[in-house]
Amino acid sequence: MKQGVLLAAHGAPERIEDIPAYLEQVLEAPAPASLIAEVSARYELIGGGSPLTAASRRQAEALARHLGLPVYLGMRCWHPFLHEAMAQATAEGIQRLAAICAAPQFSRAGLAFYGLGGLGDRRNVPQILWAPSVHRHRLFVEAVAERLLPLLPGREVLFTAHSLPGRVVANAPDYDPEARATAAAVAARCGLERWDFAYQSQGRAEGNWLGPTVEERLDALADRGVREAVLVPLSFVADNVEILHDVDVRFRRYALERGISLARTETLGDSSLFIEALAELAREQLEAAL
Repeated sequence: MKQGVLLAAHGAPERIEDIPAYLEQVLEAPAPASLIAEVSARYELIGGGSPLTAASRRQAEALARHLGLPVYLGMRCWHPFLHEAMAQATAEGIQRLAAICAAPQFSRAGLAFYGLGGLGDRRNVPQILWAPSVHRHRLFVEAVAERLLPLLPGREVLFTAHSLPGRVVANAPDYDPEARATAAAVAARCGLERWDFAYQSQGRAEGNWLGPTVEERLDALADRGVREAVLVPLSFVADNVEILHDVDVRFRRYALERGISLARTETLGDSSLFIEALAELAREQLEAAL
């Protein structure tokens, strides 16, 4: 049986002119002009486009080299879309795919958010074997710790994950526990006695979003007289607008206004430890199916 791997990622536009089409994918409806202008301004500040899609391609290529298997990158909000990745795998005769979500904290119940729930249900497409999330995998935890440890002396630690609206959380009940479990695992690996946790990049959709916010936790740090802190973005495995704008521009400015110098850990990208963690998940699924 011919086997491969599907790497599911979010995707992001690499050019400002693609932002309207990208936002339509995110919102599942045409974006208002005011939102297009707001998002375009953020992308201008980070160089005109997101590095996320290119980073996802590098992750897929590194995973393919590591496994010696074809890896198909499929994204929720940008090309190549998940259905395009599935079509390519089908055309190349793949019969079974180990599917991995690049987002480290990812509830199986949240597959519908990525549009993944029905993948593999149709005839004449590869069998899909969904891997568990990497949120507490020892190599993933080690990869994050490797970036955090050099920044620790004298700094308070604030772990963050991407906030989700209530309507998504209702269908992905494991997301919040997994995000907090990742923070606890990294803190334990780094020997932290004190650390904090927040959700970042809340959107404009109506309803409640996961919290507390980064701003609320920075306020609390300032109230304690903290002057040096490091933010550790746990749910972002590559640079994107939520890192390069929300953290590097907005949160750093917010922290500085409160007397806090805010550092940040590098995202994992195609870190060898992270790629090996994904490879182990893929191998486990494929070997179990033999």
